[in-house]
Amino acid sequence: MTGFQALTEKEKQALRLLAGGHDAKSMARYLGLSVHTVNERLREARRKMSVSSSREAARQLRDHERGDPENHGDMSLGDAAAAPGMEQSRASAEARRMSRRAGWIVGAIIMSVSLALFALASLSGNAGTPAAAPSTAPAQSPAVAAARDWLALVDKGDWNGSWEATGQAFKALNTVETWTRVAIRVQGPLGAVKSRVLVSEETVPAPPYGYQMVKFRTDYANKAGAIETLSLVREGGSWRVVGVTVE
Repeated sequence: MTGFQALTEKEKQALRLLAGGHDAKSMARYLGLSVHTVNERLREARRKMSVSSSREAARQLRDHERGDPENHGDMSLGDAAAAPGMEQSRASAEARRMSRRAGWIVGAIIMSVSLALFALASLSGNAGTPAAAPSTAPAQSPAVAAARDWLALVDKGDWNGSWEATGQAFKALNTVETWTRVAIRVQGPLGAVKSRVLVSEETVPAPPYGYQMVKFRTDYANKAGAIETLSLVREGGSWRVVGVTVE
């Protein structure tokens, strides 16, 4: 096979992230991979699509998926209605990775066009990213307030509402169905929230615009002293969650 039909789902994922404004380093951090592996996927995608530029391959894939209502691109990633086997496999891999980290790793934490990535997946930095700088914002800054509001939706089990309140980088890699399934699997054993206290807020100067990292210490019915870390970016005048972990 050649062209779009020959691309694997992992290669498409890399191209979608690239089209969203990520670079190889931010994709590697989000996906929990090495930069070498990300570049290999982009190289294979270029070869299969017979183009010399990864960005050109990403642009062609984006245009192809936008023009094909049956194709599940950025707006329908992982939708069970199409390619169920592929979606289920990806969701299972995501669930396993989140289970190993004993928390949610859903969404992107470094930014895309309006941010960088999270993606999609840990908060560890690298040599090319400056260390997080403590913020001088008040305890209840707009980012902290947005984080609390989002967590309140999660506490209530409002999966549609919490998904809608996430940023574009999160939605590009998680459908509402995938988010609902994984969140229920992770949150269920924790039980109800008993208390939540703000620990810190930091400004992380990641390209292109940076993001806010907000941490809470939360006591669940079945887990005391859990640390919830949320990454938020500014989109459309509002703070949006693009990554969350619970440890």
